[in-house]
Amino acid sequence: MVGAGVDAEELVDFCDSEWEGSIIPSLSEYIRIPALSPAFDSDWEANGYIEDAIQHIASWCNEQPINGLKLQIIRLEGRTPLIHMHVPGQVNDTVLLYQHADKQPEFVGWFEGLGPWEPVRRGDKLYGRGGADDGYGAYASLTAIRGLQRQGIPHGNLHIIVEASEESGSPDLPAYLDHLEETIGIPSLVVCLDSGAGDWEHLWLTTSLRGLVIGTLSIEVSEQGVHSGDAGGIIPSSFRIARALLERIEDSSTGEILIPEFNVEIPEQRIEQAKEAARVVGEEVWKKFPFKEGTKPPSEDLAELILNRTWRPSLEVTGVEGIPDMSKAGNVLRTNTDLKLSCRIPAGVDSTKAAEVMKRILESEPPHDAEVNFKIEMPADGFHAKPLSAWISEALDGASKAYFGNPLRFMGEGGTIPFMPMLQTKYPQAEFMITGLLGPQSNAHGPNEFTHIPCGKAVTACVAQVLAAHAAHYLP
Repeated sequence: MVGAGVDAEELVDFCDSEWEGSIIPSLSEYIRIPALSPAFDSDWEANGYIEDAIQHIASWCNEQPINGLKLQIIRLEGRTPLIHMHVPGQVNDTVLLYQHADKQPEFVGWFEGLGPWEPVRRGDKLYGRGGADDGYGAYASLTAIRGLQRQGIPHGNLHIIVEASEESGSPDLPAYLDHLEETIGIPSLVVCLDSGAGDWEHLWLTTSLRGLVIGTLSIEVSEQGVHSGDAGGIIPSSFRIARALLERIEDSSTGEILIPEFNVEIPEQRIEQAKEAARVVGEEVWKKFPFKEGTKPPSEDLAELILNRTWRPSLEVTGVEGIPDMSKAGNVLRTNTDLKLSCRIPAGVDSTKAAEVMKRILESEPPHDAEVNFKIEMPADGFHAKPLSAWISEALDGASKAYFGNPLRFMGEGGTIPFMPMLQTKYPQAEFMITGLLGPQSNAHGPNEFTHIPCGKAVTACVAQVLAAHAAHYLP
């Protein structure tokens, strides 16, 4: 037996049985649905894949024998649909459990025999887009609830939402939260299963998430392409101007972001946790990524690499227009270069103000008076968790020991979940359990994304344990 009266052995057996017999088959069918987020499919409503994903998840959820479960699919005008589920409990305090059903695009580089929309199980891994990010979440959440009810363990007033715009920055979510405000009330605990893991041997609690400034930098120098031998040296290269502008915000030799407003002082506690995470994970801090042979990270200090990924800004050019494919590249001086810029920013940076600073720096006094424009997309703030209360700290550590066999570990994540700072602002007193299955080589958003099945089973049991501890803490 573990805390809050849960029979851990029985819960483990139940989670294993449900994953193997029910979750994996249904999750595999979900993987087949190319439910691209609206940012990547402007015709998402007509194409119907998001609707298919929502209906598929809702159908499985409706079949679960959960006492009091009520499910509705809500549709606000002009927005992606959202699943809302309510499971009344024996404790009035509310828990909000969050998942999303939309996906990132296919990307290239999938191994032979694998693909984004073709579920393939190889040992402990279920390959395919969206399984770990974060299609499994609704399955895990309801299975955790069933696991408690089977044992007669009290739980709180549970609200589960599955949105469909997270990969686009969750633009539809605030409207739904407003719509459901009276229904949900004020949760004392928020559970999100859309995050990462340092390894498969611990429960990893996400302590911070970076925010995001994203936009398109456009440089135009001429009305039409001309012979590079004729105009080279007279018409300036749009690509050279782009390089010069990028040097204003990033040191190309180190990757350091030069804009003061994009940097924060890293909390000492997070520095110490990074050192401990580096000790536990070792060289997997960087070896988990698909480096080209011979390429090395910018530092040999593993803790510094973790801090680079979680508490320091970084820039990537994620898309290019105005440059033809090599097979069609004539000897022509091009008219323009457009770069999609994605800059991760640490928690504590105001993303809206940072985006405006970036725009001003890039557009001011352009070389050769070229036409330069930086079009900002929706900025997103980062997230920094408040200190844990004693009850949830004990519950999380106990769950990790019970179902992973090792103590709880802490680490920030480099990605962005816009929903988290949004909820933190809306519910400042709530505790947050943010974790997930995106561990070594799981490669969300890229090729060969996989769901680690044993980790999924253990996380499911951990959620059940924390829900039980929440109810025990708030029982009158």
